[in-house]
Amino acid sequence: MTDRSVVDERLAEVLRDERGRLTGALVRILGDWDAAEELVQDAAMAAIGHWPKDGIPENPGAWLMTTARRKGVDRLRRQARYRERMEQLTREATQMSARVPTDGAMGADDRLPLLFTCCHPALNREAQIALTLRTIGGLETPAVARAFLVPEATIAQRLVRAKRKIRDAAIPYRVPDASELPGRLQEVLRVLYLIFNEGYLASTGDASERRDLARDAEWLTSLVLRLMPDEAEVIGLLALMRLHLARSDARFGADGSLVLMPDQDRALWDHSAIAEATQLLARAERMNRPGSFQLQAAIVAVHAASPSWTATDWAAIVELYDALQRLEPTPVVALNRALAIAERDGPVVALAEVEPLADRLAGYHLFHAARAELLRRVGRPGDARAADERALDLTANPAERRLLAARIAQAGSGRSEGPT
Repeated sequence: MTDRSVVDERLAEVLRDERGRLTGALVRILGDWDAAEELVQDAAMAAIGHWPKDGIPENPGAWLMTTARRKGVDRLRRQARYRERMEQLTREATQMSARVPTDGAMGADDRLPLLFTCCHPALNREAQIALTLRTIGGLETPAVARAFLVPEATIAQRLVRAKRKIRDAAIPYRVPDASELPGRLQEVLRVLYLIFNEGYLASTGDASERRDLARDAEWLTSLVLRLMPDEAEVIGLLALMRLHLARSDARFGADGSLVLMPDQDRALWDHSAIAEATQLLARAERMNRPGSFQLQAAIVAVHAASPSWTATDWAAIVELYDALQRLEPTPVVALNRALAIAERDGPVVALAEVEPLADRLAGYHLFHAARAELLRRVGRPGDARAADERALDLTANPAERRLLAARIAQAGSGRSEGPT
């Protein structure tokens, strides 16, 4: 007999790693997303019944696939092409059984086409995120709902509508052709980065961060890298996430307030993780295919390598922002570049760069917070207070609100707004 708690823990671990593979294989063969998910869930319930008595199998993923296959037989018998599909499903179970689980070899994997299907541009962003977390990330529907602080019924409806859209629009279950891949991969990476950012600094709810969600995004990105090891931007995004996560323990004070990078205790940073992420970024850079995520990671790496805020190589950071702005000429990039210029050339020069962004970033709280800090530094405290008040109106994050309220209540430190 195996203790039920041990079984539950191991099953959750296996489902996290294998759910996408199992669902992808069954979707491809059955042509029915809902049926595939039901079969995976039925197999998981069977494991709860059998594993405590029989012991956890040596290859639990293969056990789940075999069980799902058996439970799919009746469904297949009601379909045309039964024999062809049954043979295909049997081959799938045999291949998974033959795979050595500790050898690190991925082989052909159905999670990659499934991920591209989840992030298809025909689906809206909310549906892309929900499907990715549910199907690839292995989060149950209630967990996805908790991650984004919406009712479980809302997420369930998004999932149903998304799968219906995939079916009705005949969205193909495949990795895009080589000619389509660059654009489609960027969409996948954007979805993963949105998930990460929501976990890293929550936009809604009582929590300032949801680190588990950020780590889910990091894990999903590492999965994409395992499946696409030669994609420089995948490597860049993973390095970026890991560099950010390495600073997590220094980002909030004991009272829950946000601690900006100039004030963070760098002894709390995970310097081993920073070194590993920096090496990962160097791997991407050697491919000589620069991209947005690589440049963002390079900027964070410069910060991470510096012993202090004042010792930061601001010239290098401005140069990296120049390159990023050529790739992504967005007002947010321009704002961040201006903040680096403030450290290199002074707040007057930076403020001249920031003011023209006012119309395009009127609803972005970090624009107003950054502008407030620059206004303080050039001796305009009244205007700075008004800008901080506007930033406070625009953010719901409790840690940011504490910081802004404190800045409004007392004079600023005269320091430049730094990354969080």
